[in-house]
Amino acid sequence: MPEASQDPASSVIEHVSRWLARGERAWLCTVLRTWGSSPRPPGSMLAVNAAGEWSGSVSGGCLEESLIREVVEGGEPLSTAPRLVDHGVTEEEQERWRLPCGGRMRLVVEVLEPDRHAGPIARVLDDLSERRAVTRRVDWASGDWQFAGASVPERVEEHEQEFLHTIGPSSRMLMIGAGEVARYVGRMALMNGFSVALCEPRPLFLEGWEEPGIECHACLPDDLIQRDFNDAHCAILALGHDPRIDDMGLLAALETNAFYIGAMGSQRTAAQRRERLYELGVTDSRMGRIHAPIGFSIGSKAPPEIAVATMAQVLAERYRLLHRVSRYDV
Repeated sequence: MPEASQDPASSVIEHVSRWLARGERAWLCTVLRTWGSSPRPPGSMLAVNAAGEWSGSVSGGCLEESLIREVVEGGEPLSTAPRLVDHGVTEEEQERWRLPCGGRMRLVVEVLEPDRHAGPIARVLDDLSERRAVTRRVDWASGDWQFAGASVPERVEEHEQEFLHTIGPSSRMLMIGAGEVARYVGRMALMNGFSVALCEPRPLFLEGWEEPGIECHACLPDDLIQRDFNDAHCAILALGHDPRIDDMGLLAALETNAFYIGAMGSQRTAAQRRERLYELGVTDSRMGRIHAPIGFSIGSKAPPEIAVATMAQVLAERYRLLHRVSRYDV
């Protein structure tokens, strides 16, 4: 069974923090821009230390080996200023690096020194641990970092004097209601970098339900949502097939900035749910935030198929959150 996986950005920053704490220099490679097809979006990071240890990805494999070898074999850096590296500009480079569909990619490579960057890296970790997005402003001439307030969507911007890189906290998922669909959705969410929790107040359903990496809460969902699943990096899924707990969870979810709210059930069940929620004062604009029936319509019937359709929709909405303007004003 899959264990809990960590958000890639947080993992990279934590590795850099450990290396700097040991007095080691690190190199941070960030995707600044892409043209055409590219395996990793702007903002993706790869960190390397002098021993060849690495974390993250900027290309899915085709550029990492060269970047790591360059760091390990390159010796002392000639400059502490960030360096731009373009890949895939010529046909020869496209063949050498096997960038898909003739795409191009621009990277920025920063040299991180323990005495200069340990503090800024700690600041990034603090913000992420507090569920805050953070924008670092990096001076092209000196490599110094400054910080600005940030919110979603995440961004990477290239300017004449500096570049800006926004890093957001990890994605969280709360599933309301134990069952086979929750089991498969939870496994897929873990593989996609979510931290996952299950809320199930019914002892009979919770008995024997256990998945590695998924935290279980034997409680009603409203207080849990307000406390731990209320920011824009959260997905809340009502999978209980029980209006007593699903409706309570949905009402609480609609009071949050969660990027995804979904409820399982047939078209008839969804219509009945809408009527109940309207009677409880939910407006049309808020009702429009609920994906119900949950997931993309692919004709799914079995729990694994429903989970695939659901997770695909969650990931599509997460992509919208991270890289485009959100549809919702909550």
